[in-house]
Amino acid sequence: MVIKPQKTNFQIKVIDNFDSLNKWAINPWRKYSLALILFLLGNFFGSSVGLISDVLALMDPVAALISLFFIEILINFRRLIILDKTKRIFVLFTDFLRYGLYYGFFTEAIKLL
Repeated sequence: MVIKPQKTNFQIKVIDNFDSLNKWAINPWRKYSLALILFLLGNFFGSSVGLISDVLALMDPVAALISLFFIEILINFRRLIILDKTKRIFVLFTDFLRYGLYYGFFTEAIKLL
């Protein structure tokens, strides 16, 4: 006999809220507006990392390592959630966050030329 584990406080607060977000974003306008917000947030963080590392002029390799590490985490997270058909919206969100980071890094690189 398999005993079902009880729900933890983390699972009740975080995981169930993700499920309610998935239900809330069934409307395409809500879904794409949230994706656009994540794209702009990623762009902001991408350009901020570039500006901070340029101002300090000491942390260029460290900032690149942190950025690469964060992008790799997003890629691995995407691989985990793409298998679940009910969480397709989170694949969209991680992709738009990654694209925003790439775009922020790219615009900062263009500014430095």
